[in-house]
Amino acid sequence: MLLLAKFAGILVLVWFYLSGKKIGEPPIKWAIIGLIGYWITWWLANKLILSSLTGMFAKSAVAVFLVTQIPVVFALVAAYFIRKKLIGSAAASE
Repeated sequence: MLLLAKFAGILVLVWFYLSGKKIGEPPIKWAIIGLIGYWITWWLANKLILSSLTGMFAKSAVAVFLVTQIPVVFALVAAYFIRKKLIGSAAASE
């Protein structure tokens, strides 16, 4: 796994923890939900998208680096929507 993916996963963990704490929801639960959502999305994007694209850009190191970051972008977008859903659910339950 790439260093950027691990770093982004840690940031998602902290982001969800602080969001849950700010809203008054269980922060550990939120952090776990966010991290699991991030990693599942990263893994799916890695297996489904990245595996087919890396062969196309094998000649350029810069292109390979940029293409290998696609799963991280997908996972961060998914984490954003997961957080948005959790915030909406917390607001609706109040």
